[in-house]
Amino acid sequence: MTGAKSGSMDALSMVNPGAAAVDIGSTMHMVAVNPNADGDAVRSFGTFTGDLHAMARWFKTCGVTSVAMESTGVYWIPAYEVLEEHGFRVILVNARYAKNVPGRKTDVNDAAWLQRLHSYGLLRGSFRPEAGVATLRAYLRQRERLIEYCASHIQHMQKALMEMNVQLHHVVTDITGVTGMRIIRAIVAGERAPDTLAAMRDIRCHASAEKICAALSGTWRDEHIFALEQALALYDFYQAKILDCDRKLEETLKALEVNGGHDVKRLPKVRTKTKQVNAPDFEVRSALYRVLGVDLTQIHGIGPSLALKLVGECGTDLAAWPSAKHFTSWLCLAPGNKISGGKLLSSKTRRSSSRAAALLRLAATTLGRSDTALGAFYRRLSARAGKAKAVTATARKIAVLFYNSLRYGMTYHDPGATQYEERYRSRVICNLQRRAKAFGFSLLEIPPEPDMAVS
Repeated sequence: MTGAKSGSMDALSMVNPGAAAVDIGSTMHMVAVNPNADGDAVRSFGTFTGDLHAMARWFKTCGVTSVAMESTGVYWIPAYEVLEEHGFRVILVNARYAKNVPGRKTDVNDAAWLQRLHSYGLLRGSFRPEAGVATLRAYLRQRERLIEYCASHIQHMQKALMEMNVQLHHVVTDITGVTGMRIIRAIVAGERAPDTLAAMRDIRCHASAEKICAALSGTWRDEHIFALEQALALYDFYQAKILDCDRKLEETLKALEVNGGHDVKRLPKVRTKTKQVNAPDFEVRSALYRVLGVDLTQIHGIGPSLALKLVGECGTDLAAWPSAKHFTSWLCLAPGNKISGGKLLSSKTRRSSSRAAALLRLAATTLGRSDTALGAFYRRLSARAGKAKAVTATARKIAVLFYNSLRYGMTYHDPGATQYEERYRSRVICNLQRRAKAFGFSLLEIPPEPDMAVS
């Protein structure tokens, strides 16, 4: 079996004669180059920065031009950055697509097999954005982690209040809102009188002062007050760190602008003025328009925060994908056709851990009750094939609109749910008429019944 595979491999033409491969590890990297370039074609290097630079220098002596490595955890990032700094073309390979050599598994065999596959052009690289977008992505992911930490401490505050039988969450929509934070900070500061706490109610709060006063009659135990105080301090700490991330995001978007950025005077009118929860503390929509030259928020389901996250995951021009079909396939939103013997075996979409795909599915879910063409499409498909398939199909449509907007600068104009339903009705009628004609029949419209007069 091994000999047959080796013989078929030798019959192939070598595409990358200067190919090398790195088997990434936590304490050691196993490296392989072309056997004709060095008698010791497989070597091991440490993971220290000096070791990585030594590996890059050895690559140059061996005439290496392209390096392949598996994206193992986060261990690949330092090696990737050092090799890219030395001018090598580095491709990341999904471990599922780089099968190990048959037989006994060792790091030496893995590196040699990976190098051989890369030299014959049999490896497909994963998407890695340019440096500026990668920086934007890092800040966005850090901000998401901080929001998760912050949310856990909100739960801790609510738990401490519940242990004191302070039913604040029953009278305010959000305990981190204006009314809730005023009351919590007053409790931590030493205030215990329910009427005094209720007087801190914001004018926009729906609950009356009497109802809030009744909800704030609790048992003020020291251990619960202490827990509430610490949870509040940690919540404030993470809120400050989130603001620091917002400043970094704003600076990074400014650095991505070309020639001073696009003129925001051409920015279309805002579609919705509702402020999103956990939105960055700057004008995201204007900042993105200066970088992209298009307003992604005109696509229904995509708000400023979601548009920023999609740009951070996919880049600013989407030139890595030749067409929208390639883009949706990368997102695992396009049907995967498995054909054998001329028969379609399966058309299920592949599982994906892509953050961009998850964001697009979330956008599709929000369109279910909207009076838009995408919303009408979602409802029609959901009734016929189920919500899961409707979410995937709608997410694919949003992905295509997102691709066309960034790649070609196309502007999306929503035809509306009514027009979509009318187009769908006309298409169904045309299909029925064509089938009826094929069988020798004709369709006639039933005239509307006259209104009966009531005497």
